[in-house]
This record gives sequence, C-alpha cells and structure tokens, in this order.
Amino acid sequence: MRSLFRIALLLVNADRRAMARGAALSVVVLVMGAALLGLSGWFVTATGLAGIAGIGIAFDVFRPSAGVRFLALGRTAARYGERLLTHDATLRALAALRVVLLRGHARETAAGFARLRSEAALTRILSDVDALDGVILRLILPVVSAIVTHLMVFAALAWFVGWQVAWVILAGYLPLAAVIFVRLARRGVAPSKSAEETGQQLRRGVIDMMRDRTALILAARLPERERAMRELDAHGRAQARVLDRVERDAGAMITVLVALVAMAAFVAGAWMLDAGDIGPAKAAIGVFVALALAEALMPLRRGVSEIGRMTGAAERVAPRTVKPNVRHSDPRESGAVLLEIDRPNLSIKLGPGEAVALTGPSGVGKSSLLMDTAGLGKDSGIRIAGAAPGAWPEDRLRGMVAALPQRSALVAGTIRENLELGRAADDAVLWRALDAVMLSDDVRARGGLDARLGESGAGLSGGQSRRLSLARVILREPRILLLDEPTEGLDAETADAVLRGVRAALPQTAVLAAMHRGSEHDFFDRQIKMTAAW
Repeated sequence: MRSLFRIALLLVNADRRAMARGAALSVVVLVMGAALLGLSGWFVTATGLAGIAGIGIAFDVFRPSAGVRFLALGRTAARYGERLLTHDATLRALAALRVVLLRGHARETAAGFARLRSEAALTRILSDVDALDGVILRLILPVVSAIVTHLMVFAALAWFVGWQVAWVILAGYLPLAAVIFVRLARRGVAPSKSAEETGQQLRRGVIDMMRDRTALILAARLPERERAMRELDAHGRAQARVLDRVERDAGAMITVLVALVAMAAFVAGAWMLDAGDIGPAKAAIGVFVALALAEALMPLRRGVSEIGRMTGAAERVAPRTVKPNVRHSDPRESGAVLLEIDRPNLSIKLGPGEAVALTGPSGVGKSSLLMDTAGLGKDSGIRIAGAAPGAWPEDRLRGMVAALPQRSALVAGTIRENLELGRAADDAVLWRALDAVMLSDDVRARGGLDARLGESGAGLSGGQSRRLSLARVILREPRILLLDEPTEGLDAETADAVLRGVRAALPQTAVLAAMHRGSEHDFFDRQIKMTAAW
C-alpha cells in the first residue's frame, strides 16, 4: 500500500489546482443531491400537512419549488463540470506520471535498457499505467468527496433539524461503510491481481503466437498454443466473475446499510417530533437526506474492488518514480592494461592497440562474455582499466567501451542520422568512418549521407547494414572495442579491408572479437579458443 500512496501523492501533486477544482465540483454534486432530496421531502410533507389542515391556499409553494428547480438544474450543470474537470485532472496527472516514468527508465543502465526491449516489459508498462488510471477517478476523488459531503451534511442537519438526526446519519454511514469497503478491498485483492496478471499473460501470448505463427503452423503446434490461450482467457474470466461477485455483495450490503440508516433517521426524527423539538416536515428531512447520501457510497465499489490491481501496478511503477541515490566509485585508470578478464580457465589481458580473437564452437559463451564485458551482464572477473564494469558511471563506461553485437539496430532515417547515433560529427569525419569499413562508395551510389533508409535500415544488404553499424561504433573512438562476428557475411577481400580499416581508424584501441572464421588475420595479436568447459 505504501507504493500506492506514493503514486497517489504524485498524481495529486501533478496539478493541484485541476485536482482541487474537480474535487470541489464532486462535492458540490453530492451536496446538491442531498439538498435536493431533503428539500423535496420537506416540501412534499409540508404541502401535505397544509392541505390536511385546510390552509393549502395560504402555503407558499413558489419559493420551495424554485429551490427544487435550482438544485435540480444546478446539480446537472455541476455534474457536467465535474466530469469535465475530473477527467482533465486525471489526464494531466497521467501525463505527469508518464514523464516521471520515462525519466526513471532513462536512468537505467544499458543492461536495464536491454531488458526493456521485450514485448513482455512494454506490455507490462502499458498495463500498469492503465491500471493507475483509476487511482484518481475511482478512488481518491470519490473517497474525498464522500467524506467531505458527509461532514457538510452533518453540519447542515445539526443546524437545521437537530443533533440527534445528524449524529444518527453520520455514525451510521461513515464507520459501517468503512467496514464494508475494507472487507471489499480484502476480498478483491487476490482476484483483481490474478485477473490483471492473467490479462497480461494473455496479451503476451497472443503477440507471441502471431509473431511465431509460421513456425507454429509448420510444427503443427498452433492448436496447442490456441488451447493454452483459451485456458488463460477462461481463467481470467473466472477471476473477473469472482471480483464481480465480491463487488455485487458489497453493493447489496450498502443497499441494506442505506435502508437501516434511513430507518434510524426516521426513528430519530419521530422521537424529536414527539418531544416537540421539531415539526413533522423537518422530521422527514433526515430520511430523504439519508437516502440521497447513498450516491456518495455506490461509486466507491469499483475503485475499492480494483485496489489489488492498482497496488500491483504501483509496486512496479513506484521504484521508477524515485531518483536512486547511487554513488559510483569513480575509478581511476590503473596501469597499461585496459581490459582484464580472469575467469575459471580463461585469462585475457589487453593493452592499447592489442587485439584478441575468441574462437570456439557456437554456444560456448563468446557473445555472452562480450556482453558481460560491455556491462550488460555479470561483471565478475572482469576489469576495465582496473575496475569492474558496474563500478564505472554509465556515461564514462560508454565513453570507454563500445560493442558491436551480432544484431545491431538501424533506424528509419538518413544514413547521417544512423551514424550520428554514435557521435555527432561533421561530414569529413563521417566519410572517414565509412571509408574505414569500405562503405563510402555504396553510400555515394545511394545519394550520399542524406540518403534515406527504411525501418531497421531497409534498403541496405545484410553486409552493408553491419558495416554501417561498425562505422557508427568507430565514430565513438572507444578505448575498448568489442566485436561479435564483425566480418560475417563479407567476402574475404572485403573482410580483410574492413579489419585493416578498423585498425587504421583506431590504432590505440584494444579489440576483443568473437570470430568463427577469419581469426587467423594479422589484425589479431593472438587467438584464444573457448571450450564448453569455460
């Protein structure tokens, strides 16, 4: 619940004026509703008594009827304004939450960003923000409005009718309604959380099934996956039914509570009437006001029943809304060794200008070792300029280490824009990077640096895309360069030229490369063969 309170505070503080306007109109709507029903009850009773007494022609019906019309029309206008302003406040709050959440993710390390690439993470983030949508509209504003309205009605009844009726209504509603809603919250936590988790699993499963449909059809596993999705859907529907049943039970209890409070208000009014403290018309006001206050309680059922869903989302989102107080050790470079790897059966030391080729069969961990060295995995046994990758501040680590994984991303845009993801530079520097990877002629043939590429670099061949990614890495001028199959898909002549171009562009950079072929090139000072035991 602490996380939910933190998110609620963040949402409320996003735009306090908008939130206050919405809350004020919510209270106005409820108070006008109670006043309308109370005045109508008094008017009907007083008119009936005047008729029985034979003085109906002398009874002033104009001012009470005008009051009824004013309250009815005013309540309608206030309801419209309340809907408008509360939704405006909610949208402002959610916009602020998204900005804070984005800033929180922007503080992630490279490893954290890598985890965000999965559709599971993105689906969860979207679902969590949607779940928190109800914190304002279905929880905070209704609770605040209900409490303020009850207190205002209590004061008005105490002044106009009497303390006895006012206390009966207040003492009947607030504590007993609190008991009902606490019971609803406790019973609704488990099914609402389960329904939310099942919904997320179902969305991820459908996305996976659509993405992998060809493989599933060829493996004859599409019906099996479909059955699994149907089972998830059935489980989610079952949890939704449980939650709906719990909410209906709470609604029934509120209905009984309203009847009991109205009856108690009737008895209190009759007792005051019998004592001669008030007249018959005033005695009827408490009953109608008690019935009107049900409007303040019924909207709370939905929000309280979803507390489990909101709490789960808040627990995942709240840590991203607080700036962590992380202090890096700010290590200093030590000695002439830029990269040192000391793991069981594996020892590598690289100084400026040295290059090592990692060889071995697929699956022995060459790519994993490169990602660990880049700070995207476990950094045990790895030292960069004398310190573990995790000890370096993220910006300094990225300034020292650059990596070219097997799958490098290009974006839709110009070749210049793709290159400048590595570092902004003038045209001469960009062309030198393209020359180093033997890509400048191809780029000129396409129209130069401002030639546009499609999504994921569409328009270039596989080898051209890989060399463009390598040119982007070269532009960073790193102290340590990690390459995963840099010459894959290139013919021997082009591969030779690319390796020589990399060394010419980065003469003092230490290079660690995973290679399946080409490891015998004189670019490398030595080879290290990795086996399954490593």
